[in-house]
Amino acid sequence: MIVVLQKDVTEDAKQRLRAELYQKGCVVREMDSAGQTVIAALGRGDLDPKQVAAMEGVAEVVPMEGKFKLVGRQWHPQDSQVQVGPITIGGQRIALIAGPCAIESLAQALTTAREVKRYGAVIFRGGAFKPRTSPYSFQGLEEEGLKILAQVRRETGMPVVTEITSINQAELMKEYVDMIQVGARNMQNFELLKCVGRLGKPVLLKRGLASTIEEWLMSAEYILAEGNDQVVLCERGIRTYEPYTRNTLDLSAIPVLRKLTHLPVVVDPSHATGLREKVAPMARAAVAAGADGLMVEVHCDPDKALSDGPQSLYPEQFGQLARDIYVIAPVVGKQLDFEYLEKAARPRPSAGAQPAVAAYLGEPGSFSHIATCQYLGGDGLLASRPSFRAIFEAVANGKAQVGVIPLENTLTGSIHENYDLLLEYDLKIVGELYLRIIHHLIAAPGTRLEEIRRVWSSEAAMQQCRAFLDRYPSWELSTVNATTSAVRRLREEPGPGWAAIGSREAAQSHGMALIAEGIETNPRNFTRFVIIGKQSVTDRPKQKSSIVFSTVHRPGALFEVMKIFADNHINLLKLESRPIHGQPWQYMFYADIEADAHAPEFREPLENITRKTDYLKILGSY
Repeated sequence: MIVVLQKDVTEDAKQRLRAELYQKGCVVREMDSAGQTVIAALGRGDLDPKQVAAMEGVAEVVPMEGKFKLVGRQWHPQDSQVQVGPITIGGQRIALIAGPCAIESLAQALTTAREVKRYGAVIFRGGAFKPRTSPYSFQGLEEEGLKILAQVRRETGMPVVTEITSINQAELMKEYVDMIQVGARNMQNFELLKCVGRLGKPVLLKRGLASTIEEWLMSAEYILAEGNDQVVLCERGIRTYEPYTRNTLDLSAIPVLRKLTHLPVVVDPSHATGLREKVAPMARAAVAAGADGLMVEVHCDPDKALSDGPQSLYPEQFGQLARDIYVIAPVVGKQLDFEYLEKAARPRPSAGAQPAVAAYLGEPGSFSHIATCQYLGGDGLLASRPSFRAIFEAVANGKAQVGVIPLENTLTGSIHENYDLLLEYDLKIVGELYLRIIHHLIAAPGTRLEEIRRVWSSEAAMQQCRAFLDRYPSWELSTVNATTSAVRRLREEPGPGWAAIGSREAAQSHGMALIAEGIETNPRNFTRFVIIGKQSVTDRPKQKSSIVFSTVHRPGALFEVMKIFADNHINLLKLESRPIHGQPWQYMFYADIEADAHAPEFREPLENITRKTDYLKILGSY
């Protein structure tokens, strides 16, 4: 049962309640929900709800339905996030876990780790204890392998995960690794599950070779019942009659789990397929299906691997897969951040310290807020600002480390104000991300579409939903500064037949309902956000630069600059002109190029461009 406590319950009353439930043989778990303490009392089917409801400090008793108690959404409606060192699994970012099937040597582990880190992996995987079908196969380096994993963590900064195969290895796991994997063969080793539940480290629980989803979740329940809620579920394929792949990857398990449990889900396409050429397609499909991360086998020399070489990617193949995931992730509302590990390792300011990590436009639930959370992974101190200029001022004055601003939208074009501010302020573009903008028609719960009479939203949102709005010519359209302001108005100043256009997050934040979903005119509605700051966030190689320049007012001047790019094989990604204030019919040109403008090999082209322009400024490389 779920025991909801009174908001003013004393600590003494709470402790007495917990003690009494313990004495009655219950497993007791506590959490805070919307400022109210909630206790789960599990394990006693004969416990009388009326007796519990009569205890001091109890506001309400709710029966827990279904078999899944602690892993189910009735107890924990919101998605959980699992912290592995500085890395979060679940939430806004796709977590890439990569490395060899087995640790074979220090050189093999470090070489592979450096490669996968370079391509975007944030957690390193590698087996020290290897349960193998044949007793004559390589069984792993055991404790020596764990020591190698610990050294990989020290040298690369990546947390490490490895498989536990026996209760006897528990103390070694506590000493050397950041996350413990329970393999498919041990998914129903209940004593082992209890053991890892008591260790207190994050657990990666793989699905059994032929286990149902219910059996899998009940195994997770064992771990949570021991007090450890840091559990990640890993779909790795199940054994079926189909012989063309090693296992059959059950991608349908991802949406099923999304409904049943709050636990994060990652997918292992390597063990699922057993074939190198099948790994990338299944990995891409897993992300599209909603996986929080991928666990991929990568080896620096797969042809000589002592374990699972045929399913291990070469580092370059993993790099290409990461680039594919980078493109796919925004479609499902996530990001693959190649700088995640470096950003996660940076110390965060405390609540009372300054500056804030990032400044953004609007309030929680705005698309700028969503983009900022995706850039930071949902953590860090965020500072809301009322205007784009205020964001630039906050960063320039040191009141925020970075600012997150929209620069262009695929449906409505560039945000010209921000191009002008980039020219005005001495700040750099230090990163970018692409956010898919999905608009919903939002109203008070119970409102029907035919009851709508007036719709509030920003001008940009109205434009992006024009085809939907044109179907209802009788609606009165009222603009406000931001979509979140429109949704907030529904709660603070409700009117008959009022609705708003905004994000799902804004609706949830203000207790509103979605009346019509995905109403933007074109589903390819993406906004490019850039991150502005005084200096680069990480030392990773830069792939792209933004520059602004002006040319002399004579025929062919712009062509001469473009020819320099062509002659040096520099790909031009964007070119846009903006009027120069105070100089009628004179223009600045903003360009994005596929190159690091600060790299030594770009020095000569940059000098040539400088000679052909009146003004040149590098806005940033990222």
